[in-house]
Amino acid sequence: MIPQAAAARDNRVFTISELAQEFDITPRAIRFYEDVGLLTPARAGRNRVYTQRDRTRLKLTLRGKRLGLSLQEIRHLVDLYESPSDTAPQLRAFLATLQAHRAMLEQQREDIEITLAEITQHEERCRRLLAATRAAPARRRRNGH
Repeated sequence: MIPQAAAARDNRVFTISELAQEFDITPRAIRFYEDVGLLTPARAGRNRVYTQRDRTRLKLTLRGKRLGLSLQEIRHLVDLYESPSDTAPQLRAFLATLQAHRAMLEQQREDIEITLAEITQHEERCRRLLAATRAAPARRRRNGH
């Protein structure tokens, strides 16, 4: 990309409607992310003006949400992403967060598998009982009762 085009892209500003449409979220969701400190748009009169930085922070926020991270974890990671220091500490922090989240999800998956096995047992028991109740009237009719 030519330097002028990159500079123009970095200087581009967005409206709340443009970002909402681009990321398929509501303006209200964007305002919520502002309220919790993840986005800090400038103002042009009464309108919010979002920079490329805001757009990137929103993109990272939504990616973190898809991963199931808390807003506090997302804020920490987004702030790390923007810090000018060495990337190794940032990567270690992100890796630790991902590992903790993976452990939680694996525990949830185990819990879900146990619950599904219990549901299967209950379903099988109900089917056996239903089959027995259907068979009982048929036996009574055959035996003349």
